[in-house]
Amino acid sequence: QVQFVESGGGLVQPGGSLRLSCAASGSIFSIYAMGWYRQAPGKQRELVATVTRGGSTSYADSVKGRFTISRDNLKNTVYLQMISLKPEDTAVYYCTDGGAWGQGTLVTVSS
Repeated sequence: QVQFVESGGGLVQPGGSLRLSCAASGSIFSIYAMGWYRQAPGKQRELVATVTRGGSTSYADSVKGRFTISRDNLKNTVYLQMISLKPEDTAVYYCTDGGAWGQGTLVTVSS
């Protein structure tokens, strides 16, 4: 059974950067498309970015040009590089293969 562990969240000032990591175990990671979702307080969970097993990516309009999703199949890890962070990016960020979910990592953008 696959498991995901997210890390890299924290408190950052507006305009700052963070890189989130999602480490996978328990499955053949490289065969799955992966996604990052986020859930802000009082809001529904929303899709942020996806990456196929071949490396093709897609992004929510709200993060295009600021976030970059990538994967390292040898390390069984998917990343989310975030720059030019805004207060509205504050949320718990989750990774998923569409089935299993990690526990999430909190990103807080505030001065």
